[in-house]
Amino acid sequence: MKKKLLSVLLSTAMVAALATGCGSSEEATASTEDTATEAAASEDTAEEAPAASGELIKVGIINNDPNESGYRTANDKDLKAMFTEENGYDASFAYSLKNDEQITAAQKFIQDGVDYLLLSAADTAGWDSVLQDAQDAGVRVILFDRTIDADESLYEASIVSDMDKEGETAVNWLKEQGLSEYKIIHLQGVMGSAAQQGRSGALDAAVASDGWTLVTQQTAEWNAEKAQQIVQSVIDSGESFNVIYAENDDMAKGAVAALDKANISHGVGKDVIVMGFDCNKWALEELLAQNWNYDGQCNPFQASYIDEVIKKLEAGETISEKVIIMDEKGFDAETITQDDVNIYGI
Repeated sequence: MKKKLLSVLLSTAMVAALATGCGSSEEATASTEDTATEAAASEDTAEEAPAASGELIKVGIINNDPNESGYRTANDKDLKAMFTEENGYDASFAYSLKNDEQITAAQKFIQDGVDYLLLSAADTAGWDSVLQDAQDAGVRVILFDRTIDADESLYEASIVSDMDKEGETAVNWLKEQGLSEYKIIHLQGVMGSAAQQGRSGALDAAVASDGWTLVTQQTAEWNAEKAQQIVQSVIDSGESFNVIYAENDDMAKGAVAALDKANISHGVGKDVIVMGFDCNKWALEELLAQNWNYDGQCNPFQASYIDEVIKKLEAGETISEKVIIMDEKGFDAETITQDDVNIYGI
């Protein structure tokens, strides 16, 4: 908003220098330039169409690729439905699965003079400098979906899932299956992300404490095709396995495609246990059909939480809870119901 114009101008030179040192692809650069153009256009619109309470609140939203997964698609749709002119916002969006490209986008939003920077970080590390720049420019930061390794003074609130708990819930369920041996294909998400760290950490701990075997542990970067290739490679090697622990539903789907191609049975009472995360509706339907065994919930609907935080800050209130954790659960193929699919499927 206009009250920060002087602060933003003073910080522009420093931010521009930092941006020069951050690598990014041509696609990301184009995306950032498009975002800047959209932001400039929406700034004019904001002056012409003020919200009921005054000027539109200008927000820059940095997220992962909405095509990454069904979870991310639902997350992006939720944000776009909330942060509209009708709801008092002037919103611009930037997307990347790479931390350096997200940081470049954040620097651009700061230069554009947003009031709030909403961030779902690709990686937990590397954010201190740009968030300090945001604070110096009077830009308030709200984290969503993923945590970062930065001092809490650099952001207003963090609205997240408990990724560690998600992993622990899944691993505890797997322990309860009482297998005579555990030979696991572990398909990891994008390395360094909060989701990957939480879901991997719980399994790594169980492998160390319970003597489970990791047949392979590789990142498929949330991608079904890469997951299928990894599982196919294990099948081709002739090594036996009886658990697929995939850190999202799309990778579980890719793993199952490889199993089906090799005529390896999977699901309840079958040769291979299949585990996923995110609770896409189609994935929960696989549980209901007992083709998969377990799916861990990850709630993508954070926009209303963010909106509530912004309204409190705009009213001059203090956010009492810095970290806001959303309730989540895990689903078992032997107990899931159609109502669960309808209510929790995304």
